[in-house]
This record gives sequence, C-alpha cells and structure tokens, in this order.
Amino acid sequence: MRSERAHGAPSRGPARRGHRRAAVVLAAVVAGAALAGGCGIRSTSVPVDAGAAPSRMPCRTASAGTTAPPPESVSVRIYLVCASQLVTVNRTVGLDPSRSGRVLVAQALLGELQQEPSAGERRAGFSTVVPAGLRVSGPRKGDPEDTLRLGEQPEDLPAEALAQVVCSYAESDALGAGGAVLLGGPGDYAPRGYLCTTETKNRPGDVPTLGAVELS
Repeated sequence: MRSERAHGAPSRGPARRGHRRAAVVLAAVVAGAALAGGCGIRSTSVPVDAGAAPSRMPCRTASAGTTAPPPESVSVRIYLVCASQLVTVNRTVGLDPSRSGRVLVAQALLGELQQEPSAGERRAGFSTVVPAGLRVSGPRKGDPEDTLRLGEQPEDLPAEALAQVVCSYAESDALGAGGAVLLGGPGDYAPRGYLCTTETKNRPGDVPTLGAVELS
C-alpha cells in the first residue's frame, strides 16, 4: 500500500464512494418500483382526471319558486321513493279545488304517483313503484262516505307502493283525516284505515292499519 502511494498510484477512494452512491440510488429506485407494483399502482407522467366527486345530497330537486299554479289547477304534494324512504315532491294538477270532489282528487294524486319522475327528480334519486294500471273509485253501498276503493286489494300492492298511496292521500287536505285514510279493494272485504306515520316514511315497507271497518 505504501509503495503504491509513494509511486503516485491513483487513489480509488472517490471512485468507490461514487459507485456506492450510485448503487444506493439504484436500490432505492428499484424498491420504489417494487412497492408501486405491489400496490397495483402504475407510474405515469400524464395527470389523471378522476372526475367530479359523487353527489352527497340526494332526494333534493331544484326549487320551483313561488309561481302560482295556472287557473283551474292546484299545487299538491305526493310521496315518491328516494334512498329507501318516502320523500315529498310538489306537483301541479289540473283541478279546480272549488268544484272537485274527493274521487277526482284521489284520481289526480294517483295519476301523479304513477307518472314517471322527471329527469331532475330521477337525477336526485326519486322513483315510484305505484302500478300504472291501478285505479281508484269512491265508496260502494254500505261503505263509510270517505272510503276510497282501489282496483287491487291494498295489502296485495307492493309495500312501498301502498305506503306512497297512503301517505299521499292521508296528508291531502281533501282526502286525509288525522294522518289516516280509509281504503278498500275491489272485493267484498271491508275497507280498512291506514296510517301515515314518521315510521311509515322512514320504512315504507311497513304501513300500520287501524283495522277493518264494520259494514252495515
């Protein structure tokens, strides 16, 4: 070793240190690539657009403002399904409230429940499950005068559809009475009282009843 230094042999210290640094950098790059590959991440030099964040505010539609409904029409509220619950939406129906009887109001509300939600309502998450072929009529002989008869037995309807009908009718000023509505079907069964409660709106699969009415 002394003889080499004495004869002017070049020192290998700086070169070795440079090789060691290069080796450390290379090892770090390899390790980083291995970690990225193990996590399923593919390196890229191009920015990635992940798109807009999903909406956190479902079941809300744009406000319709305070514009008065057209002549011979009235603003009503119906219940649609959204996020597995019942939520109200406002509609305008062609009725003259001063001359419309209970059956006409019931038919108008049912028609709105059967109607496909608007594009804005669908974007907000609203849907309806009320059958398109369902019909409603007034009381039969022997029924209480505030009875509404559906074209199907109420208990045969999908649970959410029945909840939509019950709450839309029970909370209508023209049809409801204390949050309840009297419904029957096409058969000889007596009408029953159905309640629209907070629980019904939160869990439309369960509609409480007041029991059957005694027919004379």
